Amino acid sequence: MTHHSTDFSHLAKQLEAYTRKYAHEVLLLHLGHGEIEDQIIIFKGFSSSLMQPTDFNPDNPVLAEMPILRIDRLQSPYNPNQPIFLEQNLSLEKMQRYLSEAGIA
Repeated sequence: MTHHSTDFSHLAKQLEAYTRKYAHEVLLLHLGHGEIEDQIIIFKGFSSSLMQPTDFNPDNPVLAEMPILRIDRLQSPYNPNQPIFLEQNLSLEKMQRYLSEAGIA
């Protein structure tokens, strides 16, 4: 499935809105395309890359135009040494169902 940049920017805004609504959750996105991989953490409406430098300007998108391989839902606060997973290996389609159920369009 290919996404255009507007889709990515809209998806990022949706995921950030989800974490504002459910502040007890952290989303961890695993992205990849060939040799290039990234992990994006989204918490309380903010996105940050765990593998790439993150632009200090929050208006610049963090979510790269790479396929989302899977999404993990974690308990906040996020501790990389002892993560508490609520749900692992979600597909983008499953996460989009959560967004719909939360009333996030």
